[in-house]
Amino acid sequence: MHLHHQAGIAKMSCLILFLMMVSWATAQDDRQQIQNIREASNQALQSYDHEKVLSFLTDDALTTVSNGTLLSGKEALRKFILAAGNNKMYWIRTPVTVEINQRLGLAWENGAWKGYDPEKGKDPVVGGNYAAMWTKASGQ
Repeated sequence: MHLHHQAGIAKMSCLILFLMMVSWATAQDDRQQIQNIREASNQALQSYDHEKVLSFLTDDALTTVSNGTLLSGKEALRKFILAAGNNKMYWIRTPVTVEINQRLGLAWENGAWKGYDPEKGKDPVVGGNYAAMWTKASGQ
């Protein structure tokens, strides 16, 4: 009976280890997907493709812009962008960490952002820190 109990513990340990590895691999896939989307968003920002930028957001997204204004919803951000007119500023966000919560289907990203104005040269003219909350709203 003692050997049977030890075999059961060994099987359970293997199952737990397997599930931890699957969980880690899924988190890595989610992290890579977020990094890929961030890169695509940065490219859209740099090419002034506002509709592409907005496509990465949920309709109820909350955005705090650099002056502290809270924008509620994708449409509010669209209006904010359009109100800027032909402003050539763009922002690049560089993630530092991406924490995945698989159980809730959420992820927390934080990093640094830099603002560029091509009319003033290649160096950033402003910058700071940012945070973003990701959700698997589309199931992906």
